[in-house]
Amino acid sequence: MDTYVDGFLIPVATDRIDDYKAIASLAGQVWKDHGALAYCECIGDDLGIPGMVSFNHAAATAPGETVVFAWIVYPSREARDRINAAVMADPRMLPMQSADAALPFDCKRMAYGGFRVLVEC
Repeated sequence: MDTYVDGFLIPVATDRIDDYKAIASLAGQVWKDHGALAYCECIGDDLGIPGMVSFNHAAATAPGETVVFAWIVYPSREARDRINAAVMADPRMLPMQSADAALPFDCKRMAYGGFRVLVEC
């Protein structure tokens, strides 16, 4: 199976979680409309596990921030490239791409990567 996943780790202001959820809900619909198989955004809850690197540390959260862990599943890397291009051109996404958009997170602090699926059960 050629399934491909984009993963994200995003520090988000805790007082803007509702704003983030609205953006993520719209983004999820856009990605699914263009062919993503799954879209999931999760808010940090149990992040301080002793003996492990915390997601807060990995995301370099500041006081008043929490972590969003998110992923998008695609049929293949080629599909991911095609879908992402369509998403970025979708008019519903344009307000979020504006330089003066008041996003509830700093895009420059978002960790992002594409992953080949190793095990899928």
